[in-house]
Amino acid sequence: MAHTPHPSHMGHLRRDRLVSARLYVCTDLQRFITRPEAGPVDELDFDAMREFFVASYTGGVDIIQIRDKGVAVQTEIAALTLLRQVANEYGGLSAANDRADVALITGVDVFHVGQDDLTTEEARMVLGDDVVIGRSCQTIEQVQEADSDIGLDYYCTGPIWETPTKPGRAAVGLELPAQAASLESSKVFFAIGGIDETNIGEVTAAGADRVVVVRAVTQASDPAASARALREQLPA
Repeated sequence: MAHTPHPSHMGHLRRDRLVSARLYVCTDLQRFITRPEAGPVDELDFDAMREFFVASYTGGVDIIQIRDKGVAVQTEIAALTLLRQVANEYGGLSAANDRADVALITGVDVFHVGQDDLTTEEARMVLGDDVVIGRSCQTIEQVQEADSDIGLDYYCTGPIWETPTKPGRAAVGLELPAQAASLESSKVFFAIGGIDETNIGEVTAAGADRVVVVRAVTQASDPAASARALREQLPA
């Protein structure tokens, strides 16, 4: 039988923030590695990383996820620890990807997995009921399964368009978020994949009122301004 989460006050607060969230950013750590010869942790430019996190949150980003399978685990832990601190300062949510142990150690708000990663039950066994858990979906069958999973807090539909952050993964188009929006459910979902300021209107027109972006903010010369421009095109 599926486990029904029984969160504490902190868990309820995180879920309230999730419900109000509209703009979710995923970032790797590569551009913050300025001294690769220094080894884990010391290689990171913490000032630049903090500046990016602050700019994103102040620009209207609700959730920031660190997703980088190419760094040492200690580097990821150091980056997520800083992210959690900044998120707490600015009232945002911090997210880890894939590694439940790292999410537990750093105390982030959100844990995100793919279809081949930990099940919701397994993630809850490690993280308990206060952490928000999300899953990536590429088909309507996966969306329906996620929608009916009582232990899952949100899911993502995509990639809407082909994107270099997910090489080799075919685009699902706008039909999938439209199908998700048509479900008689209050579960939170985000559209993801190749979304930027020029096409976000197509996504919202399809029925998705929450989006995940990567390059639209991470590669912007002014992350705060880019986040603000995206947020202005999303429902209040």
